[in-house]
Amino acid sequence: MVARSFYAYVRKKCRVRLVPKMVQLYSFVAMKLQNLTTSDHASVVSINLFVALLCACIVIGHLLEENRWMNESITALIIGVCTGVVILLLSGGKSSHLLVFSEDLFFIYLLPPIIFNAGFQVKKKQFFRNFITIILFGAVGTLISWAIISFGVIQFFKRLDVGSLDIGDYLAIGAIFAATDSVCTLQVLNQDETPLLYSLVFGEGVVNDATSVVLFNAIQSFDLTRLNTSTALHFIGSFFYLFFASTMLGVVTGLLSAYVIKKLYFGRHSTDREVALMMLMAYLSYILAELFYLSGILTVFFCGIVMSHYTWHNVTESSRVTTKHAFATLSFVAEIFIFLYVGMDALDIEKWQFVSDSPGTSVAVSSILMALVMVGRAAFVFPLSFLSNLAKKSPTERVGIKQQVVIWWSGLMRGAVSMALAYNQFTRSGHTQLRGNAIMITSTITVVLFSTVVFGLMTKPLIRLLLPQPSRTLSDPSTPKSLSVPFLGSAQDSFDFGASDVPRPNSIRALLTTPTHTVHYYWRKFDNAFMRPMFGGRGFVPFVPGSPTERSARQWE
Repeated sequence: MVARSFYAYVRKKCRVRLVPKMVQLYSFVAMKLQNLTTSDHASVVSINLFVALLCACIVIGHLLEENRWMNESITALIIGVCTGVVILLLSGGKSSHLLVFSEDLFFIYLLPPIIFNAGFQVKKKQFFRNFITIILFGAVGTLISWAIISFGVIQFFKRLDVGSLDIGDYLAIGAIFAATDSVCTLQVLNQDETPLLYSLVFGEGVVNDATSVVLFNAIQSFDLTRLNTSTALHFIGSFFYLFFASTMLGVVTGLLSAYVIKKLYFGRHSTDREVALMMLMAYLSYILAELFYLSGILTVFFCGIVMSHYTWHNVTESSRVTTKHAFATLSFVAEIFIFLYVGMDALDIEKWQFVSDSPGTSVAVSSILMALVMVGRAAFVFPLSFLSNLAKKSPTERVGIKQQVVIWWSGLMRGAVSMALAYNQFTRSGHTQLRGNAIMITSTITVVLFSTVVFGLMTKPLIRLLLPQPSRTLSDPSTPKSLSVPFLGSAQDSFDFGASDVPRPNSIRALLTTPTHTVHYYWRKFDNAFMRPMFGGRGFVPFVPGSPTERSARQWE
């Protein structure tokens, strides 16, 4: 009886104490669920507004298609800035963007489709005819620009009250602002109107971005406070290893996709599978490069070139049309997304508050960086163009002084690559609490906005002024076909010349005087004898019953 009474007493006390605890726990869970629901709803609202802005950019860009000044990149950037101003006013000066800029979002999801489509759609005839010049501009030129910008930053920033920046920060700044904006270049230049300029500026832009990212990663991975000969040699070796390994990974992935699709004949059962495999293999090349700490830009670019040369010819006709437009659409949407994204994030109040007490310093830093960008680009465009012209015998293949000015001007634009690298160096999860880092972020934003709008708006009029008839000055209809054959063939931009159409080199002098055409001769023999029988390509299309290939074959019977 006593034990039962004691048990009832304990149970009553525990229940009295347990009920408030349960109420508190229930209230806590309900509050968290309500906050989570509110947060999810806010995210949905932000995504809806952002998608609506993307649609507005496309519509307005279409209406401005014939405008000699505007293009869709600048339109998206201006709409993003205007939207940021509206959000900043509506939020009472607390925020200016719907989404926070993330370098992971940029490098992992937005940049790969743009660079892959660039390699997939590029006119390889022009690209590989000027391959040596492109490598000179993209790799050697980027190193020259990086050295000049880094040296200038070290000399000038020490005289300004910028903040606590070490030697690694200065060298990283050089890599950040040595990266050109190849995305905006695609919007400004026309591949059909100015093929030589497009080939040089765009090809240099892709190699430049890859070189800048590799250089930036190498700077971050080394302790540059204790710089000696061994560290410098290790740094150079690491740079060339990343460059070569990234290129080979892209080539191998592209060849693997071609071999798998050629051997398994996906088109017999479903064209959806071969389209899906092409898209996934293209993205896999980029992710593998990031996994192995290589340059995903170089990898996915050369993967696109190899897939357009082999894989694209191994799929059915309907899959060719689908993949060509699918890659172009993904690239187009990603480009608009990036510029809208950058424009909205440009007015992030958190970063501008740190420099509000010293606007003169921020303006001086931005002006110095813009001047160093212009000097650094001029320091390699004109000298390297002179060296490139020495190796070219035909006057139509040489880069004239007016074309050099256009190349210099159109490469002054800085864009999302510079933004992403700056955020990676000077922020943590998109936020910064140091004045020096905030100055560098706001200065990067200023340079990106100024260069994209000013230089982007003036590029088209400059081309019309300096090169009023680019088709006549850049190509000669009397040029023999043997002098304009591509290094890599594609049905999109070249003809299937046989090996006999290329004059056979009979001496070492031919290799030295016309290296591109000589290498092309041996490449075509190797490609026709070994590569195409194994990996497919034009002339080795698999026979699929019921496909357009079969119907066209029946017509010839």
